[in-house]
Amino acid sequence: MSKQRRAGLFSGLTRLWAACLLVLAGVSGCGYNEVIERDEGVKAAWAEVENQYQRRADVVPNLVRVVKGSADFEKSTLEAVVQARSKVGSIQVDASTVDSPDKLRQFEQAQGELSSALSRLLVVSENYPQLQSTAAFRDLQAQLEGTENRIAVARRRFIENVAEYNKTVLRFPTSIGASMRGKSERASFTATTPGAERAPEVKF
Repeated sequence: MSKQRRAGLFSGLTRLWAACLLVLAGVSGCGYNEVIERDEGVKAAWAEVENQYQRRADVVPNLVRVVKGSADFEKSTLEAVVQARSKVGSIQVDASTVDSPDKLRQFEQAQGELSSALSRLLVVSENYPQLQSTAAFRDLQAQLEGTENRIAVARRRFIENVAEYNKTVLRFPTSIGASMRGKSERASFTATTPGAERAPEVKF
């Protein structure tokens, strides 16, 4: 191979490497990888939201069973909790929920109704000293209080992660990377029922 040909080949390879580096730099600069990091952050935060709400849903049947054992407990209050718990259980929830504003709104509305029903039950239970004095009820109150606090933390982290994700998706130049990844703005939580943004108050 002649020197001239070798020089031409070397020059061609150099240009190829330079082009590859420019492409990589462009991808990095437009937030191609950052979008995925933010997306994974949202998914992880959502998984924790699901986990904590499921924890609460698992406590409700035992709470209802214990309350039923109390004579003359307000039937309408207990039925509201049972119905709200049933509605929560009927909603199909998975990772795709965060990409569907309608599904997310439906999920939050159902959870808000359960929060309100549980709040009402705990307030009414104060009128039943015998119920309040049972160890099983006090234990379930403590579990519910802890779970509500964890839900509040999980919701806040989800809201924060969605906010960071949306900024990455909407701002230039990372919006280019978002477009390349097929990612768009996501909906977040909002208070759908009065008091839904607050954990039920649990008194001893």
